[in-house]
Amino acid sequence: MQKIIKISGIIVIVLVGLFFAGTGRVDHTPYYEADYFRNTFAKLDSLKEGIVVTNGPLQAGISKVSITPGLNNQSDDWEKGKFRHVPLSGFGARKGAPATGINDSIHVKALALKNMENLIVFVTADLLIIPPNITDSLMVSLADEGIRRDQLFFSATHTHSAPGGWAPGYLGKQFSGMYNPNIEKWLVKQIREAILLAIDDLRPARIGSGNFDAGYLTRNRLAGELGTTNDDFDFIVVEQVGHNKAIIGSFAAHSTTIGARNMEISGDYPGYWARKTSELTSGMAMFFSGSMGSQSPVGDGNEFERAGFIGEALADKTFLYSSSVAMSDSVIIAPLSLRIELPPYNMRLTPKINLSSFLSRKLMPYPENTYLQAVRIGNLIWITIPGELSGEFALQIKNSLSAYGYDCMVTSFNGSYTGYIVPGKYFYMDKYEPKDMGWFGPYKGDYIMDLTRHLYTIIINR
Repeated sequence: MQKIIKISGIIVIVLVGLFFAGTGRVDHTPYYEADYFRNTFAKLDSLKEGIVVTNGPLQAGISKVSITPGLNNQSDDWEKGKFRHVPLSGFGARKGAPATGINDSIHVKALALKNMENLIVFVTADLLIIPPNITDSLMVSLADEGIRRDQLFFSATHTHSAPGGWAPGYLGKQFSGMYNPNIEKWLVKQIREAILLAIDDLRPARIGSGNFDAGYLTRNRLAGELGTTNDDFDFIVVEQVGHNKAIIGSFAAHSTTIGARNMEISGDYPGYWARKTSELTSGMAMFFSGSMGSQSPVGDGNEFERAGFIGEALADKTFLYSSSVAMSDSVIIAPLSLRIELPPYNMRLTPKINLSSFLSRKLMPYPENTYLQAVRIGNLIWITIPGELSGEFALQIKNSLSAYGYDCMVTSFNGSYTGYIVPGKYFYMDKYEPKDMGWFGPYKGDYIMDLTRHLYTIIINR
């Protein structure tokens, strides 16, 4: 009976939403005619004048903090990371059921880089995403430390077997389980600790970067052979002089080798990559999700076997290529952050019929603090995106910057979440990425790409 009442309530909400939406048709107003574009574009001039470019000796700090929760406790003790129930995030098919165990430990990791007056911190966690509400709470807690949002570059490994419970709203419940503010507070505390530990660990360091082709481990799941893929595995190596080492790795295949039937916490293939890379290099390995929109993993075996196959294959090649990378103790750093306005929420019932913004906001909170970010580190330009960027888009960015003589790395989940960011030509496909996760209309991808081009143009012209 309760289930019937719940379904009836959802139907009523949808009907009300359609009423407020008028025809319910998708809005085709070109983004460059919209106020959100004009308002965001107007900020670019001030960014050009305010960008800080430094060139000098490098310092680096490295940290790792556990986010492996204690399960099946009598009550929540968020300060100690112990909880009664912790749902797994990632697959709605789990229906919010609690995790039954720990297959492998998970962490939040941070790398701080300082060059004269530029201090930036790269942060990644073994989570599905970095939720906007956690980022907002984190920035409040870091305000007394003098740390600004534009100094932080976030990502997640996008494992679909990580702790959930951190997302308010109906849609948040579907992919993260029942919201638990205690889990949110604990994650904020652990991420904050990792950031501060990395900054406290700053020491003279060297840095280098590279990439290798790993196309045999990924495919375009949206368009198949008609589409293209971002096949690069990108990496950065940082060595503190006489102390520790960190290796950042980024790849575009979705972290979904372990499916919905699994009920144990795991880092998926990025976890296997991190553990073996750490073993091979005697350093801390940090995985940043690449342009995972529309790209799936390819590998032998099932579930954990396949996760191990992909992760360890990538680790072997990371060790091989990183061993000979050129390192420098003096480097150019030029970070840039643009707070962007988004189109109105318009989630869809069908490929051509959307819900109203009113109803969409009821289903999930609107991401107010959304950033596009880029940073130049030597000859590498690293771009971070607030959602799941299509590998096809990332390939366009990389090819463009290559023509200017720059290497490029593109990562996702940078502290906000706006769904999938795919080319507009796919918008009306009746598939998960464009229909169920295309929340902002057919031109969001072009809008994000346009702003991204302006960001990296500012950097390469300084």
